[in-house]
This record gives sequence, C-alpha cells and structure tokens, in this order.
Amino acid sequence: MCGIVAYVGRGTARNILIEGLKRLEYRGYDSSGIAILNSAPYLAKAVGKVSQLEERVRRDAPEGWAGIAHTRWATHGKPTEANAHPHTDCSGQVFVVHNGIIENYQRLKKALAASGHVFHSDTDTEVLAHLVEACYKGDLEAAVLKALQDVQGTYGLAVIHAKHQDEIVVARRGSPIVLGIGPEYSLAASDASALSQHTDQVVFLEDNEVARLEPSRFMIKTLDNRHVSREAQTLEAGSEAADKGSYPHFMLKEIFEQPEAVENALRGRLNHSEGVAKLGGLESVMDRLKAARHLIIVSCGTSYYAGLYARYVFETLTDLTVETELASEFRYRKLNIRDNTVVLAISQSGETADTLAALREAKRKGALVLGLVNVVGSTIARETHAGVYSHAGSEIGVASTKSFASQLTILVLIALLLGRSRDLSYEEGENLLRGLEEAPAQIREVLGQSERILELAQQYCSASHFLYIGRKYQYPIALEGALKLKEISYIHAEGYAAGEMKHGPIALIDRSFPTVALAPEDSSYEKIISNIQEIRAREGPVIAVTTRGADRLRSMVDCVIEIPRNHSIIMPLISVVPLQLFAYHCAVLRGCDVDKPRNLAKSVTVE
Repeated sequence: MCGIVAYVGRGTARNILIEGLKRLEYRGYDSSGIAILNSAPYLAKAVGKVSQLEERVRRDAPEGWAGIAHTRWATHGKPTEANAHPHTDCSGQVFVVHNGIIENYQRLKKALAASGHVFHSDTDTEVLAHLVEACYKGDLEAAVLKALQDVQGTYGLAVIHAKHQDEIVVARRGSPIVLGIGPEYSLAASDASALSQHTDQVVFLEDNEVARLEPSRFMIKTLDNRHVSREAQTLEAGSEAADKGSYPHFMLKEIFEQPEAVENALRGRLNHSEGVAKLGGLESVMDRLKAARHLIIVSCGTSYYAGLYARYVFETLTDLTVETELASEFRYRKLNIRDNTVVLAISQSGETADTLAALREAKRKGALVLGLVNVVGSTIARETHAGVYSHAGSEIGVASTKSFASQLTILVLIALLLGRSRDLSYEEGENLLRGLEEAPAQIREVLGQSERILELAQQYCSASHFLYIGRKYQYPIALEGALKLKEISYIHAEGYAAGEMKHGPIALIDRSFPTVALAPEDSSYEKIISNIQEIRAREGPVIAVTTRGADRLRSMVDCVIEIPRNHSIIMPLISVVPLQLFAYHCAVLRGCDVDKPRNLAKSVTVE
C-alpha cells in the first residue's frame, strides 16, 4: 500500500527520493509528499500522481542530503494535501512518514491537543510527529523510542528533525522497513524495489525495532533499548527490474511473461525418475509433512483463489483433510488446530498484513507453518518454519497475473511431493510432471489469440455485469476471472460455482447479462453444458472457454475461446490466460488505468 523512501548521505536527496517514489507507484496511492533538511526544511505535497510532486520539486530544486518521502493510500482522512505525508509538528522541525494504522490515535491526539498541540490533518499519522516533538530532549532516536512506547497499532515509519541534518530514525511494527547500505549513504524504504538502483546490500528490520541511519552507518535497537547486530543481505540481482519494454502496460507485459514464470517455478524442481517434485525449501520439515493429516491454506484476494484451487489439488493427490480460509477471518475464529496440522500461507508480496497475522496465530497454536511467497526476505518468508519461493520476478501491475500462474504451479508441486510420500502412484506423478512441462508452450499458444480476444472485448466491454462460472478445478478460475474484470475495468462481475447458479444468480440473466463459462472437456463437462443450456434458455449471451475440438459447444454459445488440452489439474494454468486478456482489453477500451486501478494497492499492509 503506502510507500516510504528515506535517504541520508552526501548526494542530493531530492532526486533519489523522487526516483524511489516512482519505483513504488505500483503499490497504489492517492497522494505523495517529500521533506528535505537544509538550513530551512523543505516540505512539498501533491494529490494524484508522483509526477505532479516531481514537477513541483524540480521547479523548487531544494538542496539537502537528508530527507524522507511517501506515497499515501488513504485510510484516515480523504486524499488531500493536508492529509498527505510527511506530517510535521507545531515547531515545523519534526517530519514523519508512516505506513500502518495508529489504533489509539484519538486518545493520543486528545491528550496532545490538551497540552497545546495544534493539528492540521485528519490522519492518525500526524499524532506521531507531535508525540516525537513532545518527547524530544535533544536526542532524536531517544525521542522516537519514548514516543513509540505510547503507540498502539502498526507502523513502518521514518522520522527526521531539522536539528539532526545527518540522521534519520526508522521503526517497524507490522509494516515492512528495509535498510539499504551504501559506501557514503544510508537508505530505507518500505519495499526493496525503491533501493535496488543504489545498493544491493539490505537489512530487514524486525517488528519492534528502531534503526538510526547516518551517511555511512546504521545502528539497530529494540523498543526496549537493546542493541541488535544484523548483517546485510545481498539483494537478488535483477529481481526488482521495472521496465515495460515494448508493452503499453506492465499488466500486459506480465500476462505475456507467464510462460517464463511457470518455467522458473519448475526449474530444478522436477524429478522424472521418481515422478515427484523436489522442493529444497521444504526438506527441513519433510518428517512433519509426512506425518501431517490436516492442511489449512490461508491467503487473501487472488492468492485466496489460488488456495481454493489448491484445496481441490491436495484432496485429489493426497489423503489430507484440507481447508482454505480467508486470512482476514482466520484469526478471529475459534481455531481447530489439531495434532499434525500444517498451515500454508500464500502471499505474493510476503507482507500481506492479514496473512501475516493468520500465520502468527497458527504458530501460536502449535501448527507447522509454511509460506509460498514471491519476495525473497519478506516478512512471511522469514517467519514461517519453511517454504517455497515462486520466483515469478517483479510484478508491477496491481492486478496479479504471472504471480498467480506461479502460485498454481508450485501448489501442484507441493501437493505432488506430499502425494508421492503417501499412496500416489509414480505413473500419476509423472503424468503431472509432463503436464506441467507442457504448460508454458500451451500458454504461449493462448497468448497468440490476444487479437481474437480483443475482438470479443470490443463486442462486450459495454456490458454492465458479467457472470463467470466453472466447476471443480475451474471454479476458482471463474472467481479469479471475475476479480480481474472488476479490478481493472470496473465492470461488475461475479464468479460462481456453476452448480450454484440455479440458487440465485440465474435470476439476473437476460440478453444484457453475458456469462463466461469455463468448460474444458473434463469430468464435469456434461454438467457445465447443462448450466450453459440453462443460461441460453434465458437468452443470456455466453462466451465459452473450452478445449480445442469441443465442437459440441459451438452451437450452444455465442463465442468460443479454444485452449490446448492438458491434465485436468493443469488446465487452470491455461484457462486463466484468456480471462486475463479479456479483462485487460476491456479495461483499455473503457479508458481505465490498467496498472493502477482506482482504490487498489499492490501490497495490502494494513488489516
């Protein structure tokens, strides 16, 4: 969600800070701001794109070699300049940027106002600036440490003070902060992508830690003032590249990168001689995995739909009892964590707040906790007992595509690994491995139909509503297809299990209400044909996604998108691609901002 960048060194801060903000734009935001220390502190804010802030800063050309900057996604208060970060105190000497939510800000604000502090925004963050001011006695780090003793909630924050020109203090609780280390400068950000142009040496703060940054060094303490020693890690080379190349949007580029994403997810992980997957990240816990009897998958958004798909796959390939839970609800339930329970947390960013809270609750209850994330060194990757990286590469478009494909691929590999440790046959394991290896070429074949799918989008993009239906493995893909259309084109769409259509949604069907039916020739083919006929009887237009040669459907539907055949478990990797392309083309035709859809953020770091 919100983005933080901080720099202290011997270079001009403004260019580094603005560049960092631009590299964080993909996370989603509605306003931005920057503060730079000099003889007179410089503060600028803007509503809208970072380019608007960039133009103002370019015109003002502020000097100074220490500063902080922020992209805001509104939680408390509307998107206005007054509510944009950085926030300052009464003296205009303390400046704060903050991700997260201060849960007790109203109580703190009331007490500060009673002692004479004057507030100018509707945000919870402004309280932090005044609180630091109230605690300041000449030592900025000590003031931040003292101020945070009174704070309840989550934060990733950076603080500067006009009297400390060579110092930035950052802190973390529940919202990521990563330090970047250079020869004569130090940086901090909420995401390593903001640092990768300047250093490959990074240090991840843990919860309840505070760091003081100076031009050539950093020091870390806990909130109770204990010193922490932590070595820098090397950022994976090239992992943070953000270049559209010849594509008009990151989303389209990432849709077309899916064959490579699947190949990367498979690389070095297939053992054909034994018909099994090889996942080094799980080797340390294989004894516990072999003894597991209960699997709970927790995730949010698109990752939740990957988890729904995984439920079918694990139930097919293993003897596990499987549940899939929304992470945002999981921690509030009375949990039935039995002996031999495994909890698998799925998150693209590895920082999803609800998923992180869910895995922590599962660990507290004694479960073995695994992670499936894309970002190396992310919080979920560090806090799980073991896990697997998806290696999808940097995904900039807010609407996830290639990360989803990677997740589906790796979930099959994990299920195959566990299935082969039980009673799944070598033959079935080898069939799945071959199907996975065929998938990248088949995805490329579907991508070759982009112009045909554009024609369908031109025909249907003016519709106000869509229904997406599927059965078994295709049901979660129907949910994901509907989500993609909603996210980027703002067309209302609902994904439904096709068999449930008669229990309500069919009442909506008429000539103006199209349906996208996922109908590959598999074990549920006859049933989905019956559902399509029910829609046609109500004169509803139908677009069918089906396997090549399924001619029986042609006379029943308005349009057909053909996809190659594969193992029924692997087919969702293929069938999701036309749905992504359809959503993309609809959004472009409707004039939507495809990479930065309104009100959405790439990484949701608040609950």
